[in-house]
Amino acid sequence: MAESNTQKRRMRSASRMYAVQALFQMEASEQSVDRVMREFETHRFGAVYEEGEWEEGDLATFRGLMEGAVEEQAAIDQMTHRALVAKWPIARIDPTLRALFRAAGAEMLGKVTPPKVVIVEFVEIAKAFYPDGREPKFVNAVLDHMAREARPEAF
Repeated sequence: MAESNTQKRRMRSASRMYAVQALFQMEASEQSVDRVMREFETHRFGAVYEEGEWEEGDLATFRGLMEGAVEEQAAIDQMTHRALVAKWPIARIDPTLRALFRAAGAEMLGKVTPPKVVIVEFVEIAKAFYPDGREPKFVNAVLDHMAREARPEAF
């Protein structure tokens, strides 16, 4: 049973990474959410490439994050904006970080996953994208602020 729970956690973690990548792709290519989701579900989940194997994702988690990020984008962006300093509006934030904040915001607003889990998971994603930078600490601070706004009862 523990193996099954570990595998489910890994699949949810992979889905979070895929959601960040898919949201980035949507913004960069101006493709629809349905088209990008279909591409990821068909070509990324569990795919094997020369560089290695992609982790199998959890479809429900991926779809929930994608749909939530798109449906609640204005609210998530406002929440993110309030967490940023005045000199750094969300439009000036790196597109990868914008995608990360949108996916994390969707999960926070979903009110299923504890905010601390959301923060830890998305800080790990930030470390994958920015292994040598200060961005993971920045992500941690912004997500903490967002979580306190989205889910004050959890703190």
